[in-house]
Amino acid sequence: MQGISADLKGKVAIVTGAGSRPGEGVGNGRAAAILLARAGAKLVLADAVPEWAEETRRMIAEEGGEALTVTGDVTKPEDCAAIVAAATGRWGRLDALVNNVGISGPKGTAEEVDPEEWAHGLLVNVTSMMLMAKYAVPAMRAAGGGAIVNIGSVAGLKGGHPSLLYPTSKGAVVNMTRAMAVHHAKDRIRVNCVCPGMVYTPMVQAKGMSAEERERRRRRSILQVEGSGWDVGAAVAFLCSGNSRWMTGAIVPVDAGATAIAALPSG
Repeated sequence: MQGISADLKGKVAIVTGAGSRPGEGVGNGRAAAILLARAGAKLVLADAVPEWAEETRRMIAEEGGEALTVTGDVTKPEDCAAIVAAATGRWGRLDALVNNVGISGPKGTAEEVDPEEWAHGLLVNVTSMMLMAKYAVPAMRAAGGGAIVNIGSVAGLKGGHPSLLYPTSKGAVVNMTRAMAVHHAKDRIRVNCVCPGMVYTPMVQAKGMSAEERERRRRRSILQVEGSGWDVGAAVAFLCSGNSRWMTGAIVPVDAGATAIAALPSG
């Protein structure tokens, strides 16, 4: 059927947080960027750490893809504008935005959390996505439409997280996605959200995790299979492609079924 295609040839996509710190496997942003490139898209790889983004660019180029890197802080409006300008300046259009930047943020309950750290956590996890969309939407409108994918978390779908900032900010991303989907539908811009579960990425490794804890995480789902950045990236690539042309405002858990159940079956 016309319009149903995973092919992104001729399309241009921005991925924020497109680098990946050293470690086993790849981060969500790097995986998404590589998979988008494999589908034919040209990539703008934005990251605050230039060497991490450059490694993603190298990996894409090694497979015959085309990408450029932009060093920037997505909490700053001028950097967000520059990231979008890099896409339109090089290729004359923008078709997809993947808002991938996020941090764990400060620990603690409402009683314990530091207010300044709380404000910074919301700035990184929520406001940065608004800022990127602020500059990306006009460019997508000029291209005839596009797709925005916000990276949330299963922590934004249910309670039980030991800290207040992370689930609060990710819950905001979920409803921001729904609101943006309504606002920009008239411009043929689809807005969806991917909510990863407990995937094992270099960022997770950097925080330190015992083999026992890693095994407990694996078992806290229906499939009981460990996820990786590639699983998240595959969902992102799908939501940017024509295969998802009838999806907007969707909240997509990528979590091996962890949010589908109240408790794991015994035995």
